[in-house]
Amino acid sequence: MTRVPCLALFTDFGLTGPYMGQMRANLHEAAPNVPVIDLFADAPTFDMRAASYLLAAYSSDMGKGAILVCVVDPGVGGERPPMILWAQNQVFVGPGNGLFEIVARRVRAYKASRITWRPDHLSASFHGRDLFAPVAGAIARGDTVDLSPLDDQDWRRPGWPDDLAEVIYVDHYGNAITGLRAAKLSSNQTLRAGGVLLSRAQTFGDMPVGEGFWYENANGLVEVSVNQGSAAGDLNLYPGKRITVA
Repeated sequence: MTRVPCLALFTDFGLTGPYMGQMRANLHEAAPNVPVIDLFADAPTFDMRAASYLLAAYSSDMGKGAILVCVVDPGVGGERPPMILWAQNQVFVGPGNGLFEIVARRVRAYKASRITWRPDHLSASFHGRDLFAPVAGAIARGDTVDLSPLDDQDWRRPGWPDDLAEVIYVDHYGNAITGLRAAKLSSNQTLRAGGVLLSRAQTFGDMPVGEGFWYENANGLVEVSVNQGSAAGDLNLYPGKRITVA
């Protein structure tokens, strides 16, 4: 049986308000037989650098052939190029503002193109709905899209670190996900977060209730947690808060 790839949404739009619904409706109209999955609706707001590390860690969960519509785009309507990135057997559609930097950096090869196609109506402030979603839908249908070459200097961010030592996302439980890959740290490495030294644990049950620690989360990133508590609340952690490798 031929596997149908999914369309996946990675945005900072939030779940309230009309934006995610408008995106899903547009994708459904463009490719009605392709499932649409919400990967993140609450990616770091306006922060394409932090979002870049999050996207690189979580996009592989969408599977081979997935088409990811990625919109963290505070410069919408400006000079950043609309683009497509082909990498790791997936397709990324979105703004060329650095959002795809870490994905590109962690693969052997990639191809990047500028989207030159334009719809009959393109709002100045909602390229996610009017441009990126229709393009992703066309790719899902197997249609061609008008493209042109895109130079790396127009969208890459070589000055960003390979690993980002700060909180990039706080989940429902108050766990603080960082832009650090756990594989780059030793098993006995300690971290300083919120003024507290934290040791590494394998999982929550290895620590007493109320104790803070760090561990390698299911997507390979360093995550700071408190067993049956909130690292965000107890350690005053929030997106952008620095983490020190002790």
